Amino acid sequence: MEVQEIIQIKDNTFARQFETTVNEGLISLEYSFQEKKIFLTKINTPDTFSDEEFINEFLKTIMNIAYERKLKVVPILPKIALFFRKNTIYKDLLPPGIKI
Repeated sequence: MEVQEIIQIKDNTFARQFETTVNEGLISLEYSFQEKKIFLTKINTPDTFSDEEFINEFLKTIMNIAYERKLKVVPILPKIALFFRKNTIYKDLLPPGIKI
């Protein structure tokens, strides 16, 4: 059985980004708000970081935050749109009219 680590995420509202730290440095997902929607605009990772599975878990944790805050998620990045296509359980976070 695989043990899933819990990713600690800080919501840095001043910088408008979710953040977590890995051995290589800081990973962040920039966002902006409009009404009850959060627009996910940019993922920043250290140059030496390449763990896509970690990024996937990072995004899942952020989707759970969106559920808790009753936000709709607008994926601006192609990488996040791909995340929604691969993880269809989060499709109800998309606002009406957004097709992925």
